Amino acid sequence: MISYDQSRKILKKAKIKIKDETILSENSLNRVISDNIYSKINYPAGDNAAFDGFAVKSKDTNGINKNSPKQFKIIGSIAAGTKSLNKKIKKYDAVEIMTGGIIPKGFDTIIPIEQINFYPNKNNKKYILVNQKIKKFNHVRFAGSDFKKGEIVVKKNTIIQPNHILAFKTLGIKKIKVKKKINILFFSTGNEITDKDNIPNWKVRNSNSHYIKNLKENFLFNFKNGGILRDNHQNIYKSQIKKLINSDTDILITSGAVSAGKYDYIPSIVRTFKLSNYFKSVAIRPGKPILFAKIKGKQKAIFGLPGNPMSSSACFRFFVIPFMKNVLGLSEEHPIRATLKNSFSKKQNFTRFAKSKLSTTKNGKIEVEILQGQESFRVKSFVKSNIWSLLPAGKSKFKKGDILDCFFPNHSNQSLI
Repeated sequence: MISYDQSRKILKKAKIKIKDETILSENSLNRVISDNIYSKINYPAGDNAAFDGFAVKSKDTNGINKNSPKQFKIIGSIAAGTKSLNKKIKKYDAVEIMTGGIIPKGFDTIIPIEQINFYPNKNNKKYILVNQKIKKFNHVRFAGSDFKKGEIVVKKNTIIQPNHILAFKTLGIKKIKVKKKINILFFSTGNEITDKDNIPNWKVRNSNSHYIKNLKENFLFNFKNGGILRDNHQNIYKSQIKKLINSDTDILITSGAVSAGKYDYIPSIVRTFKLSNYFKSVAIRPGKPILFAKIKGKQKAIFGLPGNPMSSSACFRFFVIPFMKNVLGLSEEHPIRATLKNSFSKKQNFTRFAKSKLSTTKNGKIEVEILQGQESFRVKSFVKSNIWSLLPAGKSKFKKGDILDCFFPNHSNQSLI
């Protein structure tokens, strides 16, 4: 049995290669960018108005004050989305302009509509009256002031979020190169596992496959359910590993049959293959029997998760997910640091993943409560939880007020980086 830290080092060394593909930017949510994405244009494309109002030439307002106002002739109107005015600009000219309208050459400042007085009157708008000096570039949005041509929009190895897609569409970025989604083939194991609705008390409903399948939108992978391997399906499992080597599947995962019981055949079959990296059993709770292997000379990995629902869930979150993130080139997740609300004890030499409840106080302090019902068969506490607390090895007693590292169970902390 190895420590959790040792297992993490093995996972990092056992990185497999995932190819790139080019997709439409509008379909890129939750994908990982393979290369830096650069703007091909200046944005805004031209100098435009930040407010509805009138554009004038700032130097025309020199010497103007309340005692000596000046009439500026209205020579046209420019709306957002229309071609800018193409007239020769004379002294004391003004043009009506709407927010986003392109400022014609010769004008360099905007007077907001709220400050405008018309002459002769509002119903006969021939002139505007200016009674003060107007600063240059007042309420002007400059071309390229948001993104300049050639500027990085999003850096490589970023998980694409809706705000990134907004930028891509704004800047006319139609296609982007991303990492292909990791393909996972998943098998449940055991004679007790069933997909039926009405079951006797010696059967167990197949929940682990459904839990992991429904994480796929948040965790960047494709999921294929291979079904259930029974207690006498050793040869079928071995044939699945052989098929893995020459398939488009990247990771083969089983749930159950990984401990040391009579029908726990997963480890012995995995060891019949040539492996470059391997571990079996980690000093963790829940999930101690977890197995990992990388096929030697192939870009294929195998995980054997425990069959217990909480053990399987915790091992997927703290072993499979970090492995996939490393494969996709993502940086290591940062934990949420929270103050413990209640005391908790564990075995000193084990790392503990604890079902917990994260909350904030009125003052904005982040707190975490380790819930009752930490046994790996208990689902009720997992339903009540919204975070995993990670309690490291080397310490057995955790007191109220201690600071704990916390990780979201159903989506990545990556978005917080």
